[in-house]
Amino acid sequence: MEYDIIEADIRLRLSERRYRHSLGVVDSAVSLAYRFGCDIEKTKIAAISHDCAKEFEIQTLVSIAKNENMDLDLVTLSEPQLLHGPVGKFVAKTELGINDEEILDAIHYHTTARANMTKLDKVIYLSDVIEVGRNYAGIEAVRELALHDLDEAIVLAIDNTINYVVSIHSLLHPRTIEARNSILLSKK
Repeated sequence: MEYDIIEADIRLRLSERRYRHSLGVVDSAVSLAYRFGCDIEKTKIAAISHDCAKEFEIQTLVSIAKNENMDLDLVTLSEPQLLHGPVGKFVAKTELGINDEEILDAIHYHTTARANMTKLDKVIYLSDVIEVGRNYAGIEAVRELALHDLDEAIVLAIDNTINYVVSIHSLLHPRTIEARNSILLSKK
């Protein structure tokens, strides 16, 4: 499992725009990994692979999820684009040859986060939010917090996500709420 081999495969799988985003996530993730003491090689592999299923058609995501008996809760069925994380885990394992469960879980949960996230989960989730190509209201505050406090940056990122999802009258995934609560409870 070498980064260069996986990165070359990812380059062929993704559109130019999505590939540039993935490289931006790698850059952000490596910076966070150095800052917060996360394995650099695992971080690079998870970051470049995190969106390996992002450009799949919705029908393909749902089909793979059903065939692999993935958890298809009502929120995910209503927002099937959330499946690119769990399906990405499957693709990373079966097609990219990634067998490290910590990396696979970081890919799986980068869309929703989860309670009791590992450091790698946190780095990949936050890197996807703050990579240089992202531009939305509140991002600079998240980037600033990411320089000092990984957990607080994730809480702010989740708060921003919650506000956005509520503003468009969409569904919040329970794992996202659980992730936020888990971080806040760990600080009490």
